[in-house]
Amino acid sequence: MAANLGSGHPEAEGGPVRHIPVLLSEVLAALDAKPGQVVLDGTFGAGGYTAAILHAGASVIGLDRDPTAIAGGQALVEASAGRLTLIQTQFSRLDEHAPAEGLDAVVLDIGVSSMQIDEAERGFSFQRNGPLDMRMSGDGVSAADVVNRAKVGDLIRIFGFLGEEKHPGRIARAIEKRRLTEPFTTTRDLANLIESVNPRKAKDKIHPATRVFQALRIFVNDELGELAQALFAAERALKPGGRLLVVTFHSLEDRIVKKYFADRSGKASGSRHMPMVEVKPAIFEPIGKGMVAATEAEAELNPRARSAKLRAGLRTDAASRPDDLSIFDLPDLATLAKLGA
Repeated sequence: MAANLGSGHPEAEGGPVRHIPVLLSEVLAALDAKPGQVVLDGTFGAGGYTAAILHAGASVIGLDRDPTAIAGGQALVEASAGRLTLIQTQFSRLDEHAPAEGLDAVVLDIGVSSMQIDEAERGFSFQRNGPLDMRMSGDGVSAADVVNRAKVGDLIRIFGFLGEEKHPGRIARAIEKRRLTEPFTTTRDLANLIESVNPRKAKDKIHPATRVFQALRIFVNDELGELAQALFAAERALKPGGRLLVVTFHSLEDRIVKKYFADRSGKASGSRHMPMVEVKPAIFEPIGKGMVAATEAEAELNPRARSAKLRAGLRTDAASRPDDLSIFDLPDLATLAKLGA
């Protein structure tokens, strides 16, 4: 499981964050894992959820796009007596690694891990100066590529939507002016530029560069698109009675998960101005009373848990539907493929 750091996390203020599984007791209660079951942990990270699921007696297929996470989990593989398999891949492809009879559960913990934040060479944090990278897998277009090559209009949309930055235009235009003479190569370099055009006020709780760095990370790793595709993949991979659990850390992620479960609930939608749409069979039924947030006690012990939200659904025997990204209303942003050309 990735020990995630959502928008505005104190990581931005410096200091390593110790790995603590978020909402662990709530996840285990909703999961209800048993011996003989097969659970897929789509975001293995430091193995927090996986270790607890193994302790419950289930077998685990762990996925992570980060090769360092897979390497770091080998000791747990050796200790699992054959009940843990680790695979380096994107969780959007999780159905490719499910057994033919289907999975008993899928667990997804969305975002970047504290391990990645703590490694300066990965380029996720401006508090630890390093190359402007941010790629979880180490492949493809980097944050430096985006900052140095994307059109100003694209940067404005990326910063504004993915980072919810209040002054995206001001920052994007400053980046364009500066890169004409010298490209951005390091995290501290970009953070200093952002702070120079958007100074930190005394009342501000986070660094002025926090939202831009969040936006770049989400864009470089296509995190919203990956999440959307992973939900469809889980729908195909789960057997009837299987469970889908998703922990999110900021509003963009939670909105996607909420819309997905609403669309797959089988309830008709409409308004007094629009006709009711056709009622489709429910693919998921809710587990519990809806969204679960961290308790105040957990948030005090683990600040990253303060923004965490858990949503869970029980797979019915209804047939899977075709993938339909339109239900998420994702933004029209520049493509990574175009920037990498």
